[in-house]
Amino acid sequence: MEERYAFLSEWYDPTAALLRRYQLFYYPQDNTVEMFDVKNQRIFLRRTKYEDLHQEDLFVGNRVNVFSRQLNLIDYGDQYTANKLGSKKERTLALIKPDVVTKLGDVLESIYSSNLIVTKAKMTSLTWRQAADFYVEHQSKPFFNNLVQFVSSGPVVAMELMGDEAMSIWRRLLGPGDSAVARKEAPESVRAKLGTDGVKNELEFFFPSTIGHGPSNTAIFTDCTCCIIKPHAISAGLTGKILNSISAAGFQISALQMFNLDRANAEEFYEVYKGVVTEYASMVTELCSGPCMVLEIHGENTPKTFRDFCGPADP
Repeated sequence: MEERYAFLSEWYDPTAALLRRYQLFYYPQDNTVEMFDVKNQRIFLRRTKYEDLHQEDLFVGNRVNVFSRQLNLIDYGDQYTANKLGSKKERTLALIKPDVVTKLGDVLESIYSSNLIVTKAKMTSLTWRQAADFYVEHQSKPFFNNLVQFVSSGPVVAMELMGDEAMSIWRRLLGPGDSAVARKEAPESVRAKLGTDGVKNELEFFFPSTIGHGPSNTAIFTDCTCCIIKPHAISAGLTGKILNSISAAGFQISALQMFNLDRANAEEFYEVYKGVVTEYASMVTELCSGPCMVLEIHGENTPKTFRDFCGPADP
């Protein structure tokens, strides 16, 4: 029997201002897709080849691009798909503390090489009270005050990691809780190499699923420029290398956050290029094809020096 994965998806139709629901079917043998209109009970897209969608993109909560339509995957379409693709997909929080933020590129390299993906990310600065609330379960421990003081001493980067058995993989990547012990027992671990420490963290604190946006980002909006790591680079696992290159060139990353842009947002962002460059449509399609990472690069005369560092838009 031919393998098929089914998802319930939503697409916002800007022309009709309606949220439309489709069943999305994906056939991994030949990379074909099919869509069924739930409301009108009819085929919307007959089975056709689509090379830009991959099995690793298929999980509830993700946004995928199918023939320029951004589909939000809101549920599994059948029990087989839920059992096959949903049973091992775990999410966990990675909190990069102040002493390791400058080595974020190295951390991301370790994450991507372990077949985990980063689905959310944000650089933020916690107040003493926010840090104390986050670590409230440890308030009776002797290390509590030092931990809170340390975490609130500078910017941190919170990331949601996802993958098969993500929690155990991230724990293994971190190594023993004491950095000195990690250097002896697990010299290749993140803690051994970068000297961080770990305590159980909660995703909801940084990435609320309901009301609110969590702690604010660290953007300062002066003497800075914007850098976007585009979806194709993130999908290829190049984020760590790019961040390392930026840091190695002497630039300061003063803010960082991941976004999933819809087409309207991407068109607005690139509006200045509309009618000016022939690649405008493809630029918009690329920017809304998956998650992007937005960086604030801070420093004197940064707009010019960073543009020179990046080089021409055409590789």
